[in-house]
Amino acid sequence: MAGYGAIQVLWNVTLDVAQGEIVTLLGNNGAGKTTTMLALTGLVPPWGGAVSLAGRPVAGLEPPDVTARGLTLVPQGRRLFGSMTVEENLLMGGYLRRDAGIPATLAHVYEILPRLHERRRQLAGTLSGGEQQMCAIGRALMSRPKVLCIDELSFGLSPLVTAAMLDVLVQIRAEGTSVLLVEQDVENALAVADRAYVMEGGRIVLSGSAAEVYDDPGVRAAYMGL
Repeated sequence: MAGYGAIQVLWNVTLDVAQGEIVTLLGNNGAGKTTTMLALTGLVPPWGGAVSLAGRPVAGLEPPDVTARGLTLVPQGRRLFGSMTVEENLLMGGYLRRDAGIPATLAHVYEILPRLHERRRQLAGTLSGGEQQMCAIGRALMSRPKVLCIDELSFGLSPLVTAAMLDVLVQIRAEGTSVLLVEQDVENALAVADRAYVMEGGRIVLSGSAAEVYDDPGVRAAYMGL
């Protein structure tokens, strides 16, 4: 359960993400998807229930501590530091780390997202929408997350760029990082996801494998016009 002030937004939301799995959270605007992401990552304090990562509770921790535990959010709208370079934005993603592996992680981010290496000296505010999304994902990867939460991957992006971003998520999954994806492009999200949840009115109303949710008549009528 969670909400804002006296307004409750989420009711008894239960979901899980296994290691190396893409799970997508679907629903119309106002269904509670973003609030779910914010509650998981500590940006909105849960009113009740539990949030755990690898068996360790994280509910009630401050957002930096949640990130340090391995649960990282790519927020809707990217929220980059526009007056800083791409590389400076990426390095900000590792600011909580105290190990010597940051250069190696940065090199790996550039390997996954080579466009960022080309643009590494460019101000983030001058990037295209797709490049900004790449930068936001790369920044999150710098924290070496166990679970990467992405809110509205395709927001403001063309279908071609969205497809490229989904391919990146498949690669991230193959390397063992779990992904929880909020996405309006239902058909493409289900194409890459292992499992899916559907939210309505702050509640989970349907869950199953991506194929099961794709074949659900209600989902096809509500979100795909089929």
